Amino acid sequence: MPLLPRRFDRIKSVLNRRMSNLTVLAEEVEKPHNLSAILRTCDAIGILQAHAVFKQSKIPTFNSTAQGSQKWVKLVKHPNIEVAIKSLKGEGFKIYGTNLNEQAKDYRLFDYKGPTAFVLGAEKWGLSQLATSLVDESIFIPMRGMVQSLNVSVASATLLFEALRQREKVGISPNSGEGLNTDLYNKTLFEWSYPEVANWCKDQGREYPKLGSKGEILENLPRTIKLRY
Repeated sequence: MPLLPRRFDRIKSVLNRRMSNLTVLAEEVEKPHNLSAILRTCDAIGILQAHAVFKQSKIPTFNSTAQGSQKWVKLVKHPNIEVAIKSLKGEGFKIYGTNLNEQAKDYRLFDYKGPTAFVLGAEKWGLSQLATSLVDESIFIPMRGMVQSLNVSVASATLLFEALRQREKVGISPNSGEGLNTDLYNKTLFEWSYPEVANWCKDQGREYPKLGSKGEILENLPRTIKLRY
């Protein structure tokens, strides 16, 4: 059935607050509840897409903790950590890796208002030596108890909410779609509104149809495609 206007308005209101210049990169975080919780936090913060590197034998899975967040936060998978970090640096991101080495500094000392990516390591081992050597800064979250570190999903939430706090304090947290460029905004809006039609367009190698002010598709599509609304 066609998209209801109130559903379209809800999608737009969420997309209007999305940011393309804040993200996380999970290195071999493979427990479903941790990966799900990270994506749920990304959705809550307003992150458009997250990044991950998995062991070759592992396929990422999600549980109820995600609450469907994986549908609204794209998870970009990279073949290895070196490719992932170089790709993010190529897009202008400053890379912060969570670590407990001697070079690590209190995460509260840094400015996260520019393009920022937090790299978080596997549940048991933390960041790999290669990842540690590639990040721009090593950071840690101070602990006051016997345990030295937080659960990876809790750590990601702590860092991301600090980045959001800094941005809101100076009024640069997006509210009207300014966190995405126009092409990316329109592309994401269509994919969120009509995922099945978007997949058909990709298969056909054609551009997405234009949308009207109420979310209606401004093009006559084949009947079989209309049923996918």
